[in-house]
Amino acid sequence: MKAMGALLMSLALSACSAEDTPSTIDYSKLEVPFQRLASDDARGRGRVLFKKKCALCHGERADGNGARREGLSGKPINFHKKEWRANATPLHLFEVLTEGKRGTSMPAWPTMSSEQKWDVVAYVLSVAEDGP
Repeated sequence: MKAMGALLMSLALSACSAEDTPSTIDYSKLEVPFQRLASDDARGRGRVLFKKKCALCHGERADGNGARREGLSGKPINFHKKEWRANATPLHLFEVLTEGKRGTSMPAWPTMSSEQKWDVVAYVLSVAEDGP
């Protein structure tokens, strides 16, 4: 029984340290799928994923007013703001979904595929342009 406890502790500690491991992705060489980002289908898929994975903090309407926003380290982004959209790049958003954002409550999403991440990027970029 002690061996099982030690094994579980070891696995838990290795999982925690994985967050601090730098990514092997070279984002400067990653190609942005601009055609996908402009796709209504990708935006629709991204909206569904956003509601499942992001709305708890960022709000159902992507306005930063999610149920868990209180107590987070920083206010979740309001994706409706034109100022936010003016400074947001698809590559940076993909990186944040992949790596999380240090010093904030924004986690990485390792369970999402690259295609799913690009769909979420397509959706959040469209919110400031088109509304929720």
